[in-house]
Amino acid sequence: MKKILTLALIAGTMLFAVSCGEDDPVNLDAPTLTPPSASSVQVSNEVALNFTYAAAAGFKSSSVTATGGTATITTDGTADAESGTITVTFTAGATVGAGSVILTITDNEGDTQVSTAVITISASAVPTIAGITTTGSTTVGQTYSISGIVLTAEDGFDTWRVEIVGGDVLVDDLDISAETSPYTASFSQEFDIETLAGTTEIKFTLTDGDGDVATFTQVLTLAYPEFEEVTVSNNITTATTWTADKIYVLTGKIFVESGAVLTINEGTVIKGQTGTGTNASGLYAARGGKIEAVGSPTKPIIFTTVLDDIFPGRITSPNLDETDSELWGGVVLLGKAPVSVGSGTEAQIEGVPASEPLGLYGGTDEDDDSGELQYVSIRHGGTTIDPVAGKDINGLTLGGVGKGTVLKNIEIIANLDDGIEFFGGTVDISNVIIAFQGDDGLDVDQAYSGTISNFMLIQSSAGNDGLEIDGPEGALNGQFTLKDGTIKSVDGEGRAATFKSKAMAAVSNVLWTGYDDAKIYIRASYTNCTTAKSDSFTNLTDATPSLTFTDVDFGSVSVYTESDDGAATPVTCTVPAVDQTAAEGKITDGTATGASDVTVWNNWTLSYALDLL
Repeated sequence: MKKILTLALIAGTMLFAVSCGEDDPVNLDAPTLTPPSASSVQVSNEVALNFTYAAAAGFKSSSVTATGGTATITTDGTADAESGTITVTFTAGATVGAGSVILTITDNEGDTQVSTAVITISASAVPTIAGITTTGSTTVGQTYSISGIVLTAEDGFDTWRVEIVGGDVLVDDLDISAETSPYTASFSQEFDIETLAGTTEIKFTLTDGDGDVATFTQVLTLAYPEFEEVTVSNNITTATTWTADKIYVLTGKIFVESGAVLTINEGTVIKGQTGTGTNASGLYAARGGKIEAVGSPTKPIIFTTVLDDIFPGRITSPNLDETDSELWGGVVLLGKAPVSVGSGTEAQIEGVPASEPLGLYGGTDEDDDSGELQYVSIRHGGTTIDPVAGKDINGLTLGGVGKGTVLKNIEIIANLDDGIEFFGGTVDISNVIIAFQGDDGLDVDQAYSGTISNFMLIQSSAGNDGLEIDGPEGALNGQFTLKDGTIKSVDGEGRAATFKSKAMAAVSNVLWTGYDDAKIYIRASYTNCTTAKSDSFTNLTDATPSLTFTDVDFGSVSVYTESDDGAATPVTCTVPAVDQTAAEGKITDGTATGASDVTVWNNWTLSYALDLL
């Protein structure tokens, strides 16, 4: 019995032991976490770090912290996995030095493991620019080139930029991301002939793949080209050619004498010396002489003063503008076409002494040929020839010039006296622009009978009349045509037009604009203040008028007179109201389109360059 009881006790104890072993869990090993080897990264850049783990109890979660930057788990462990890889992206801050990533993992039993990855934060690799000198030099109007520019960038290329400091962009963020470092670049730029001489700075900028920037600045000296100056002090008596590789300086009155032809090539610059009276400089074509000055829209022929620093190839002056006048004389063409001067057929041009026969103009040949002027700009002239009489040289003077002469695409700007003055003649002129004259834009005398078409006159308060028109001074009559023109004031001042002694003209499609009052003055003459006699007023109001206006757009009409009552102490006549009314009835304010084509002055004129159009 006792033996049986003992066996039963042993069996129960064993049963209890087996039961307890089945209910209690087994405590597995804690997880392990292996960091990557030491890494490096540039400031503000990213690096991927791979941590490997082992977790007998299975992966549950992870967390990360960092120093020297920020860290993000981009690939986490797999739930319940006993091993795997966790990827952490570290973004470095802006400070060079040491950084770290601290990763913590937890397994399914709640056990944790911490591992630290050590990171060295280095300065970003800056791209470099080499092969450019700190200084350079070139001549305006020529191409400046730099070859062998070496660009390097550890982080790859992004863009390449070249610009004038404070000015134009020459190469605008060129994409060179496909190029391999090192890369050899080149630079080429033509500095416009209008560019001012002096120094400028060219900035070169290279941006690499991660946004780092390298710059290099070169100081570039720009020089004006040098041209031989040819002094012209003697009259031209044989065939002569002036070329655009030289600058010609007129020392006084230079005549192209009868039988001689002066050819002036496109792009040539002619300068007149200063001096007044008999010393006034100018280029004259005497009767029988010819000036063949044919420029082009890209290479105009320019007449100016020796005080102008302009040179062939330029349109604008480096130092003068539309306010600079009376700095030399002008251009004068004298021909053999009819003029109305007293009882004769010829006269002496103003400014040339009566003892000089080369100053004569006029004759009987309506088709006379004094040459050709095309794409010609005459600037800054009008020097005084007779200070007592108040006479100055016009920009372009035409004395008895015949219609065999070609005048087209002409600019007169900043002349002290008239822009163009016609003394009789039959020549036609078209595409003419006159700006900022000191007296009249167009001045017509002595029965000029040609045609002026497609013109523009630009005047300021410094000017007198847009138009000053006189008629015959002798028995010969002549009516000229004035059509398709714009006459404008830039400041509201100046007189629009004065039709003076016996004016004869057919005026059509002329637009006056910009004036406070674009007033057209018509002169009347009277005998003892009672009877109107031959003058512009009667030419306008006669049954068969020789002064007509068609499609004109202006301000008002004013009839004026210089006649007196014939008394011992004369009193100036008062224009009868009926005459004022009659004139207003003949000049009616209508619609005009003005100059038919303003684009003909684009690019080659100083007026266009100064934005006066």
